[in-house]
Amino acid sequence: MTPNVVFTLAWLLITLVSLVASMAFGAANISMQDVVQSIWGLVFELGSSDLEPLVGEVKQRIILELRAPRAVLAFLTGAGLSLAGAVLQTVTRNPLSDPYLFGISSGASFGAVLVIASITGTSLGAASAFSEFTITVGALLGSLLSVVLVVALAGRSGSIERMLLAGVACSFMFSAATSLVLYMSDPLAASSLIFWTLGSFSRAEWSSLTGVIVVVGVGLLVFISFSRPLRAMLAGDESARALGVSVVKLRLGMLLLSSLMTAVLVANCGGIGFVGLMIPHIVRRLIQGRTINVYIATALLGGVFMVWVDVLARTLHGDFELPVGIITAAIGSTFFLLVLYRRETHAS
Repeated sequence: MTPNVVFTLAWLLITLVSLVASMAFGAANISMQDVVQSIWGLVFELGSSDLEPLVGEVKQRIILELRAPRAVLAFLTGAGLSLAGAVLQTVTRNPLSDPYLFGISSGASFGAVLVIASITGTSLGAASAFSEFTITVGALLGSLLSVVLVVALAGRSGSIERMLLAGVACSFMFSAATSLVLYMSDPLAASSLIFWTLGSFSRAEWSSLTGVIVVVGVGLLVFISFSRPLRAMLAGDESARALGVSVVKLRLGMLLLSSLMTAVLVANCGGIGFVGLMIPHIVRRLIQGRTINVYIATALLGGVFMVWVDVLARTLHGDFELPVGIITAAIGSTFFLLVLYRRETHAS
């Protein structure tokens, strides 16, 4: 096998091992053997009576109904946010771009929080009675509103500099609007909503994963199919136009698709920042000189990263679960400063 094939297979193996191993961590004492036996039974459709002597009914339900969907949602979230960040960094030619910088995540969070807070009782318990589709629509409308504002403020020229400044302004505006909604909500509901806006996979269920799988999967396929035009945009708008790329349409299309992916993810797990900033940088360094598609590598690494961040969120403090967004913000802010320092060093 060629080195590129070995590299790809190694990443696929790391992904599979991470997903399985993450299910062994949590409040309940569950071993890797229990996890493997439960998944083996699920794959080969063994009945509960066959598995109970090996795993136990309670452990089996914890693994398959709680931890498995949570691990899958964490992986999809990391993959989706990383893909959105990679595409935004490409179409803007700015290595510091991510869904938060463009206000997409903030707009989606505002839309989702507004929908949840408007439900009778304004609590997550009441929100669960509402259709997940309704919350997703609210998040999507918020993210689309942010994209429309950014594009409108950028003007007809589609200036990258104006677009970045407009994105930062929209991000602060929607964050302020979200804070206002939380402030006006019932105190008990507000505490739950604050935890949700900081990111959590605790609401993961198999029934709610279908939409996430479809959106992230379609997004990945679209990004792969447009790899060449996107790569041409890295050389500049004029060079891309000379190669026949419709720069403005491609940039707008990628922004809309990124906003859709971000909205679906925010609706399911809240606001999680900095993932779309960090992972594309790391991937570009890892795959230098290799033929593996940058978007496939980004999705895999982003998913694995988020799976282990969720493990940290569940295990760092024994008494309660930390919001995932706090951990990604702590890691991401350090990474952001390192990127700025390296750019300043190279510039001088």
